Amino acid sequence: MTAITTPLPALPRRVSPGATVRQTLTLAWRSLVQIKHNPWELLDLSIQPIMFLLLFTYVFGGAISGSTGDYLQFALPGLLVQNALFYTLSTAIGLNTDITKGVFDRLRSLPIARTAPLAGRIIADTFKQVWAFALLVGFGMVLGFRISTGVAGLLGALALLVIVALAMSWMSVLIGLKASSPEKVQMIAFSVMMPLTFTSSALVSPDTFPGWLRAWSDLNPVTHLSDAIRGLLIGGEVAGSAMISLLWSAGFVVVFAPLAIRVFRSRV
Repeated sequence: MTAITTPLPALPRRVSPGATVRQTLTLAWRSLVQIKHNPWELLDLSIQPIMFLLLFTYVFGGAISGSTGDYLQFALPGLLVQNALFYTLSTAIGLNTDITKGVFDRLRSLPIARTAPLAGRIIADTFKQVWAFALLVGFGMVLGFRISTGVAGLLGALALLVIVALAMSWMSVLIGLKASSPEKVQMIAFSVMMPLTFTSSALVSPDTFPGWLRAWSDLNPVTHLSDAIRGLLIGGEVAGSAMISLLWSAGFVVVFAPLAIRVFRSRV
């Protein structure tokens, strides 16, 4: 008796643009649904920004600005920037975890676009950025923060913050792909993000910095982003700082995106 075997149809060698979009959205949804199985991620995304807001406002606010209310108006835009940049670490850690646990090896065996896992992770983390922004602004308003520029300023601040965070996330993606473990990702990324944030105008005025540090603060991309977000929310100069922030964003994409994509393709 001769067994008759039917050859399996050959998998397409290239994935169409429409299929790539669908696969990217499916993997983005996968990253979001994981929160249901890991609620600590949502708690970390929600509690940490509020904790920083309360600590900086009520512990340092009186000493820095003379009153907690004045400091809240100054510091909340900077805390929005700090939180957005720190959360790009989540993209790096998530990618590193998926690679080290073999998730990407399983995805590679499927007929999907190779860029879909990376793009899906970034899209999902963008939605999380919007959630964190809304939560921090809402809680800040409960404490007394007031937006002077209306809905247009609020939406402009959100759009600028998301654009710059997406651009800077390429640096985090590169770290996540190159590091050997999630712990090393966190260590390396914090060593970069902490100095950037605390040597800027995000939380204090650079006027009190020594001359050499003030010179760096004037160049620091976090300073320009914080000033732009502050202007969009409570009024002040916006155009110059926003333009410099967008130029920095373009620079991060030009430098880090090709490097990250090259390492990504070599690893997956």
